Amino acid sequence: MKSAVAVLLCSLATTTPLQAQILPSVFLEELTWTEVRDAVDSGTTTVIIPTAGTEQNGPHMILGKHKFIINEASARIARELGNALVAPVMTYVPEGDVENPRGHLAKAGTITLPNEYFEKVLEYAARSLALHGFTDIVMIGDSGGNQRGMENVAEALNQEWSEHSNRVHFVGEYYSANGFQEWLLSQGETEETIGSHAGIRDTSQLLAVDPRHIRTNMLAQGGGFPDSGVSGDPTRASVEYGERGLQFKVDTTVRIIRERAGSR
Repeated sequence: MKSAVAVLLCSLATTTPLQAQILPSVFLEELTWTEVRDAVDSGTTTVIIPTAGTEQNGPHMILGKHKFIINEASARIARELGNALVAPVMTYVPEGDVENPRGHLAKAGTITLPNEYFEKVLEYAARSLALHGFTDIVMIGDSGGNQRGMENVAEALNQEWSEHSNRVHFVGEYYSANGFQEWLLSQGETEETIGSHAGIRDTSQLLAVDPRHIRTNMLAQGGGFPDSGVSGDPTRASVEYGERGLQFKVDTTVRIIRERAGSR
């Protein structure tokens, strides 16, 4: 009788390359270079570059909120697509001018990067990934200050690569037009309770992703004090809201990527 090890080795030897391409992760940084190479050779030619601000989120939510949310959303998008991986999230984004700090940058812990440097990092991330066989490079951002830079890089590279198979897809709808706001309004929330920063939307999504990053004892309408950095009422946040918000982002982004990739 064959040993269990012998049976396993025999099975592996007869497995086709495509069948063998079951990756332990969708995140590039959790794969070896040979796993990435083989995945690309087997048809995994879409890669997501996520960007996320490191910024104040009131007294109840951590500075890295956007990173945790977009990492989770990106992983779900990649798995739904079935032929995609996720590059390391870029957490240094434009947040304002250090010579004249305003808004988020005026509060401790927020990190900014001038837009020209942000764009250059994105550009060379995309060039690196294209070099290794990724043909559809998707840029999505979970915060506002990084949207214009991603759009600029996508336009410039697509113009340069017009005669090649590589394309960069900036999916702004992930952030700004995914339907979550309208859904919340349909549930009885208002523009005031939803807010524009660190309110119901963001707090709910982080609750769904990792509730350890919410200081529940600090939850308060408007952050609880003037100039708290909170707009809206995070006390009304919930895991249910957060799961809905993530799904809106995933569904919208997957649909747009498939439409664009399929039209080429």
